[in-house]
Amino acid sequence: MATLPQITLKFNRQIKLSNDGGSLSSNTGEFIYREFDEKIGFTKTIMKHLHLNDKSLYHLYSNENLIRQKIYQMIAGYAVDDAADHLTNDPVFTKVVGTDTLTSQPSLSRLYTRFDNGSVGHLNDANQELLDKAHEYRESKALIIDLDSTHSDTFGDQESVAYNTHYGTVGFHPLVAFDGMTGDFLKAKLRPGNVYTSNGVRDFVEPIIKHYNEKFPETTPFIRGDSGFAVPELYDLCEAESVYYVIRLKSNAILQRLADKYQPSTAPTDISQAEYYFDETEYQAKSWSKPRKITIQSVRPAGELFFTHSFYVTNLIDAFTPNTIVRTYQKRGTMENYIKEAKNGFYLDKMDSHSFQVNEIKMMLSLLAYNLTNWLRTLCFPEGQKTMQIETIRTRIIKVASKLVKSGRSFYFKLSSSFVYQDFF
Repeated sequence: MATLPQITLKFNRQIKLSNDGGSLSSNTGEFIYREFDEKIGFTKTIMKHLHLNDKSLYHLYSNENLIRQKIYQMIAGYAVDDAADHLTNDPVFTKVVGTDTLTSQPSLSRLYTRFDNGSVGHLNDANQELLDKAHEYRESKALIIDLDSTHSDTFGDQESVAYNTHYGTVGFHPLVAFDGMTGDFLKAKLRPGNVYTSNGVRDFVEPIIKHYNEKFPETTPFIRGDSGFAVPELYDLCEAESVYYVIRLKSNAILQRLADKYQPSTAPTDISQAEYYFDETEYQAKSWSKPRKITIQSVRPAGELFFTHSFYVTNLIDAFTPNTIVRTYQKRGTMENYIKEAKNGFYLDKMDSHSFQVNEIKMMLSLLAYNLTNWLRTLCFPEGQKTMQIETIRTRIIKVASKLVKSGRSFYFKLSSSFVYQDFF
């Protein structure tokens, strides 16, 4: 471990800095996560479903210890495995993980070699069981499945990397699904960088739909997606499984002519005000098996002569007005915040392994770290703090300094007397 020599500050030479303070930690808030972990059976559920290819007869650190250490390091903001070398004797982390010392970076990195082709499915099964617990606790009556794809940067000649024309760079193109009401991370799938947005979307979302229809028949699923998911196979699946959907369509000449028929061709009476119109009609593309309901939003911006049109295909019944359908779709914008939180806060896009499988495992562990935080935040935080992002959570309750004092039977972690957020903690 690197040692900070004693440093004297020039503005006040009486102040000396060094890192030989003893049993101190700056990660005391990890105890809150560990307590919540036990309450919902988070790590136990993961290990119940996860079957690793591990033939070792003796373990200094169990696979459960390693999984917990990796996830908790990400929650604390330590993105790379190298952080383990500096946290070896951290008094909080050792108690949270349940070992005398933390494992080193090489041992932590070797964990990924024990995963096989079925491991992603195991982690998805564990995540689904935990999602079900949260769903039952919330007594949710609706499930909004927001679909999207994102980009993950890569480095060097990694397996299955490719150039993505939309993002204009080389990397992977993961497919993700969130619950638009709760922010829960429902599922993720890593894909090569050159696949189209909707590639494999039916196989991706069908297990989610079938699971909720069977386990929670009183819950009404609803799917939202941008124009990249405007494919007949997704419409057919939703209609067969009685799932509502609103999906944006790409504009074409036929849709433009349909929209133009509904709007006035005269100049606006007040050019300082934007005009909004909402209409609905039926439309059948060549690849569709039948006509479907189309909602049209037409907007003439202030000072403009012509309208711009947006189109949405939906199976929502007549009780929903065109205006309501468009507003419902627009709420999908919150998903961009969920993706940003998963990437910036939990390193979902940190694809630094040559192996495609290892990168997908890392993505799944990021998903689980995100969900543990989201469940803690939405189920346990006071009302005013339920929307906190991970960086704020780290500042207020994770990155909290404490000193370990041992007695005959107990370990006392003494927090600062001037801790600003102690009431929230």
